[in-house]
Order: sequence, then structure tokens, then C-alpha cells
Amino acid sequence: MTQRIALGVEYDGHGFCGWQAQKEGVETVQGSVEEALSTVADEPIRVICAGRTDTGVHGAEQVVHFDTNAERSNRSWVFGANANLPKGVCILWATPISNEFHARFSARRRRYRYVIFNRHVRPTFLAYRTTWEYRPLDAERMQEAALHLIGEHNFDSYRAVGCQAKSPIRTVSYIKLQRQGEFVWFDIEANAFLHHMVRNIAGVLMAIGAGEQEPIWAKQILEETDRTKGGVTAPPYGLYLTGVDYDEEFVLPQIKEPSIIW
Repeated sequence: MTQRIALGVEYDGHGFCGWQAQKEGVETVQGSVEEALSTVADEPIRVICAGRTDTGVHGAEQVVHFDTNAERSNRSWVFGANANLPKGVCILWATPISNEFHARFSARRRRYRYVIFNRHVRPTFLAYRTTWEYRPLDAERMQEAALHLIGEHNFDSYRAVGCQAKSPIRTVSYIKLQRQGEFVWFDIEANAFLHHMVRNIAGVLMAIGAGEQEPIWAKQILEETDRTKGGVTAPPYGLYLTGVDYDEEFVLPQIKEPSIIW
């Protein structure tokens, strides 16, 4: 009898060609997870995720689901898969779930954190865990600018030119900028995100934080609904998918505040 299983997945995006499985010989997070789960299930497994991430982007708690005929305990799915996964990927939890659950379409909100390492010389061991910005950043100016993006808007100016989403309308419910020492953390929550949306917002906010533009520029770009009027796309290295929220009817053992260690 086929059953549906939900998983929480943590991964270091450095060294992978993004989340989505590609042609043979290209290492992706999805491909690694599917290969490990197929070994545990002794049958081919295909997973569906809450949101695909690009090359270099990390996942503190990606949520996926898959259907299988194999009967395994939650512990077996977790530890069996982890024994077959590369060190850059880890299954955090596993649980049987209703067939009505869909990792992508059942998701209500998604959260990302963008981590900027702000000092005048480049990092070493943090090189692929953060985005380096040598210009001094004013987090308060960045926060003032970010407030213009909260709410339901057309984010055409903040998505990749090649974005395939049918609608550019997204609802951002939360944005917070904070500095801790040499780190500037940018947290954002929305019902869904467009391709490169967070990185494009980060690029604009960093220009504002560096004093190159005024905070109102973030709103002006938004109102243009034209990607060519926006700022640069920030690098992927400091971007983390930190959580996905679902209706309470789907009881998931999610980690509410994933640990991200720099």
C-alpha cells in the first residue's frame, strides 16, 4: 500500500548545482536525497520540495514529500538516508503524512535569511556561508527601505528576467534587518517567492545601506515593475531557506528556529 512521507532536509548548498535534479553527472541536493531514499526503500523514490533553491543557496529546513510502497520506521528513513547522503545534506526528521499534503502547494509561508559578512577584508572559512560586503552598511537605513516592500505587491522589479512564475504578485508579511558585530542578518517571510527575489531585494538593500541610494529607492524600484530598473542580484552564498509553514492539520515535527552556525 502506498503511503506519503514528509521529510525535513538540511543542506549546505556549496558544492551542489542547486536543489533540482538535473542530467546524470550533475550533483544536486534533490538527486542526492532521492538516491539515498531509494536505497532505503529498495525502490525508486522521487521527492517534491516546498521551494527549489539555486546553486550555492543553503537549506536550514527544506520540507519535502514522497510516496512509497516501502514500510520503514521514521528512524529508518532518517538514519538510513543519512548513512547514504554526502556530508553536505542531512535528513532532520521523517513522518507519515496525509495524501492531501503537498510540500509545495500546501505551504502557506516560507522564510529566508540572508547573511552578510560586513568588514573591509574578505572572509576565509565563512566564504561560502555568508555574502561578503566590504562597504560599511547601515542596518537601520536598510530596515527603513525594507518596510516599503511589506504587503501584497507586484514584484516584477525584484524577480529574475527568466522567472517562469505566472504571476509576479507576492505577499511579504515580515522583513527584519539587524546587525550583530560584523554580521548583518536580513530575515524575510512571504507566502511565496519569485526566482532571485530575495537576492534582488538584498542587492537593493545593500546599496541603500552603503549610502549609494536613499531608502525610498526600494519603493521606487517596486513601482517601476521593471527588472532592468532594479539593483544587482546579490550572491547566493549567504542565503538560507529557514522554514516553511503549513496548516495545523498537517502535524509536522518542524524545527521552529533552525540552528545556523557561521
